[in-house]
Amino acid sequence: MLIIGIAGGTGCGKTTVVNQILNELPEGEVGILWQDSYYKDTSHLSYDERIKINFDHPRSIDFDLIVAHLKDLKNNKPIEQPVYSFVKHNRTGDAILTHPRKVMIVEGILILANPELRDMFDIKIFVHADSDERLIRRLKRDIKERGRDLDEVLNRYQTTLKPMHNQFIEPTKEYADIIIPTNKHNTVAIDIVRTIINDKL
Repeated sequence: MLIIGIAGGTGCGKTTVVNQILNELPEGEVGILWQDSYYKDTSHLSYDERIKINFDHPRSIDFDLIVAHLKDLKNNKPIEQPVYSFVKHNRTGDAILTHPRKVMIVEGILILANPELRDMFDIKIFVHADSDERLIRRLKRDIKERGRDLDEVLNRYQTTLKPMHNQFIEPTKEYADIIIPTNKHNTVAIDIVRTIINDKL
């Protein structure tokens, strides 16, 4: 099994890169673990307490569970990936049955910040985007898909997103094997990744 970690700040275009890689590989050979599925369970907290959590700090992620799930997948065992609700700020209680694949992609802003998880990646990719571009994408997504209002998104960006990005996410760029400047037409970088994947497979 080939394990690829794809990191980068919020709104940098990680999902676009994931989809480009998926499009380049045979269907059924790639599985995905989303870091967003692995926020720690907060059922013991009230909604008002949950909305105060700093979800951009590494301690908000259940890294032990991601590592355990990746180990199970490497041992050819399927896993139940949690389902997370950004509206309720908590796991839903549902799970997605995820089967082992030749290539497993792990995607998320903080996945290179955890040494144990980072060491499991055969290829480490960091997707880089201008901070203004990331903010614009975050605004559009959170307002449209997650029911947030403009003031809420901007306040969160200033108080947590930006400081956490500078402290925990940007420094992990140094661990990356490949840095992809976000650009929908960046076919050269995707071709390099595809070549590496095919060589490893």
